[in-house]
Amino acid sequence: MVHALAEVLDTSRDRVLVIDDASPDGTGELADRLATELPWVSVLHRERKDGLGPAYVAGFRRALVEGAELVLEIDCDFSHDPSDVPRLIAAAEGADLVLGSRYVDGGGTEGWGLGRRFVSRGGSLYARLILGVGVRDLTGGFKCFRRAALQAIDLDALAARGYAFQIETTYRVLRAGLGVKEIPIRFVDRRVGESKMTRSIVAEAIWKVPALRLRALTGRV
Repeated sequence: MVHALAEVLDTSRDRVLVIDDASPDGTGELADRLATELPWVSVLHRERKDGLGPAYVAGFRRALVEGAELVLEIDCDFSHDPSDVPRLIAAAEGADLVLGSRYVDGGGTEGWGLGRRFVSRGGSLYARLILGVGVRDLTGGFKCFRRAALQAIDLDALAARGYAFQIETTYRVLRAGLGVKEIPIRFVDRRVGESKMTRSIVAEAIWKVPALRLRALTGRV
C-alpha cells in the first residue's frame, strides 16, 4: 500500500503515516523499515490495541501537529483503491469532508455475499434514519478531512472505539455545519487476512447511534 500510494501522491509534499497498535504480525517492524527507506513515511507506535477510534484520533493529532491541511483515512488491505486518493483530494476543494461512498450512484462493492451486503447497507440506513442525515455511506472508512473539519469536531469528545467511529466523525462534521460530499468508489473485499468485526463492535454501533442523536438533541454534540 505504501508503494502504491507513492504512485498517486506528491511525495515531495505529501506524507504517509502508519499507525501500529502493537500489531502481533510484524506490521510495526515492516513499517519502521519502510520509514527508514522512504523519508515521506513515518510510523506512530501505540503500546496496546485500543480500538480503531483511538488509533485514528492519535493519527489525527499527529497530522494536525505536523501542519497537515488534508488528512485521509485508507484501509491497508486494498479494499480501498489507492488510485482513488486523488479524486478524494480534488473533491475536498469544495467540501470539508469527502467520503468514498459505496452507496451513491457509481459506487458499489465486490466480493461480498448477500449477508454482508445486508448488514452493511442496513447499518448505514439505520444510522441515517436515527441521526436524520442524508449521507448514504456513514460507515465507510475511506475519507478525506480538511484541517478545519478535524479542528471543529473536538477530538477529545470522540468516544467510539470500533466502526461506529466512522459514523460519529461524519455526524459531528455535519453537526458543526460543515460540508460533506460523497464520491463513488468500488469497495473490493480483502483477499487475505480476517475482518476485525466482532459482536462487541456491532453492539457499540447499535447503541452509539441513538446516543449520538440524544446528545445532539440535548445540545451536547
